[in-house]
Amino acid sequence: MNEKILFVDDDPDIIEAYQRRLGKVLRVDVAEGGARGLRCVVTDGPYAVVVTDFHMPIMNGIDFLARVKEVAPDTVRIMLTGNADLKVAMQAVNTGNIFRFLTKPCPADVMGEALVAGINQYRLVKGENNLLENTLNGAIEMLVEILSWADPEAFAQALELRSRVRTIVQELKVENSWEVELAAMLSQLGYMLLPRDILDKLRQNQPLSDAEKAVFVRFPEIGQDVIGRIPRLEPVARIILYQNKNFDGSGFPEDKVAEQKIPLGARILKVLIDLRSYEAGGMSRKEALAEMQNTQGRYDKRVLAAATAQSLSMLKTMRLASESAIEVRSSALKLGDVLVEGIKTKNGELLVGPGRTVVQALLSRISLAAALGSIQEPIKVERADET
Repeated sequence: MNEKILFVDDDPDIIEAYQRRLGKVLRVDVAEGGARGLRCVVTDGPYAVVVTDFHMPIMNGIDFLARVKEVAPDTVRIMLTGNADLKVAMQAVNTGNIFRFLTKPCPADVMGEALVAGINQYRLVKGENNLLENTLNGAIEMLVEILSWADPEAFAQALELRSRVRTIVQELKVENSWEVELAAMLSQLGYMLLPRDILDKLRQNQPLSDAEKAVFVRFPEIGQDVIGRIPRLEPVARIILYQNKNFDGSGFPEDKVAEQKIPLGARILKVLIDLRSYEAGGMSRKEALAEMQNTQGRYDKRVLAAATAQSLSMLKTMRLASESAIEVRSSALKLGDVLVEGIKTKNGELLVGPGRTVVQALLSRISLAAALGSIQEPIKVERADET
């Protein structure tokens, strides 16, 4: 068996005996006391089974196994005690912290059976978790693939949004930052599932009727309904639902959730999506941020400050990139090139903003525009192999 077993007891003679007797057939580690046991779980794990004595100073067996459950929930937990007290056993079982309760002295065959059962239970749990993890990853890959094929421009924007999110979650030290990054990638999924006539009007900049506006504003709810059906993605779905919610609680969805009760990931997306919308409308990033800072009740000030700091850093990087930029024709663009000054049409309209990384979808769009002779060339880019 490759799985490891950890025995924890405050008596060094007992744990030495466990290691001597069982170490010949199992991978056994021992720890004297609960504190050392926890260090082993954190630094030397994972363990399939942890066996602990109940009576230990400072941290008894129940408290120790409760902590093990927090840091290593898949580990199977077994408790030994010389006190055959029914109350102790009930407390341990009812808190959900043990798999088996054994009394001391424990016969070798009983201990062996308990360890085999514990290892089998650990394998079962790990197998189910691996299956769920693979299913989750497969579902995410499928959704991202659908987005890339169904709407290449939306996919390119999602990649850009995720890139900005990564910087801000590091600045804010966000826990489970992968949830925010995934929400950024899938934030526009509901938009893609809107009725075709609404999508056509939006892409052609045609006005929507009141009824169509009422449908359009609910696209985050559509995305939430899709993502929320996937196990473990409930927090991601909640971020997507509240991505357009104002910090003061106004906006969609129309509920009482406001300020800190809005998921932090949603507050981050709100700032970044609106920032991009202002830029798409012709504002510079500096002008857009100034406008957003003067808007009351719409944004989390801490998130907005992080976005401002990120933008200043990005502008500095772009100035440095401009000094080492090269000029290329659109036909010579490469995947991974960074647009230093963006791309404009011959009429002076901004087609693609500065700072965008060239991905396949964006490259296809630029190539099509170039074939129609509608863009200004050459294009300034920063290229990794030129710096």
